[in-house]
Amino acid sequence: MAATGKSKTTVWRWQDRFAEAGSAGLLRDKTRPPGKAPISAGKTAEVVRLTQAPPPHEATYWTARAMAEAVGLGVTTVQRIWAAHGLSPHRWRVFKLSKDPAFVEKLNDIVGLYVAPPAHAVVLSFDEKSQIQALDRTQPGLPLKKGRCATMTHDYKRHGTTTLFAALNVLTGEVFGRNMQRHRHQEFIRFLNALERDIPAAKIIHVGLDNYAAHTHEKVRAWLARNPRWTFHFTPTSSSWLNAVEGFFAKLTRRRLKHGVFCSVIELQAAINRFIAEHNEIEAKPFVWRADPDAIIASRNRGFQVLNRAGFAGGSNS
Repeated sequence: MAATGKSKTTVWRWQDRFAEAGSAGLLRDKTRPPGKAPISAGKTAEVVRLTQAPPPHEATYWTARAMAEAVGLGVTTVQRIWAAHGLSPHRWRVFKLSKDPAFVEKLNDIVGLYVAPPAHAVVLSFDEKSQIQALDRTQPGLPLKKGRCATMTHDYKRHGTTTLFAALNVLTGEVFGRNMQRHRHQEFIRFLNALERDIPAAKIIHVGLDNYAAHTHEKVRAWLARNPRWTFHFTPTSSSWLNAVEGFFAKLTRRRLKHGVFCSVIELQAAINRFIAEHNEIEAKPFVWRADPDAIIASRNRGFQVLNRAGFAGGSNS
């Protein structure tokens, strides 16, 4: 053991072989039972081909167990093949390509407001977060403690809904919000009137928003005609990611609404108002746009090209 650096069991095994076959038994390794034959290239190609096609049974994607049964391989072998070829049939990426014919013009217009806002102007990013539910749990949960996460019942009681109208000041990061029962053009005009009263009269106001029907209603257009310091800049269709206020909505949902317990709509609205006030006091900071518009346009065009090659109608990619 000291001379060879081998384990005791290895030395014992050598002794047994020497006793059986003499020194000739130590000149070569003892034969071993054959291992598993390597997976053929044809079988690997079959797994890859089947994975990229819908399964024949009633399912939307292949599981490792279903694929193993279909091709006669082990589950671990299928998983190794998938990993080697970068296949993850259980994962999906969500996308939406804007078919707006004026996509480029609207994109540059909105991004221009973010990166080079007009002088002596207020730039607002506006949207509604509709149908926010006041959800109460059927039983009280337990608080967080060492070794145990907080608990919450899976079922709930509905106590009504509210709609949050919010405008994010791009230059300061502050949010102006109002809770309303519905999100029609009447409520939108009431929200605009509230902003008109609060924003100093000397300021020009530019608003980025989507082309929801309530935002383009004839009474809204008449309101804009009576208030010439307001200018609307519409985002391209299917491009909510371009609206800066969506980031605030995501933070509100993640940090205050998702695990909140509200016994009434009034309690829900009060919680939202407190969150907005806390944001404005502590966390508000100027919105910074970092994405390159040319890269966005190129990515959209590539998306349409891929769809067209796949045989789908991708719409205009100009």
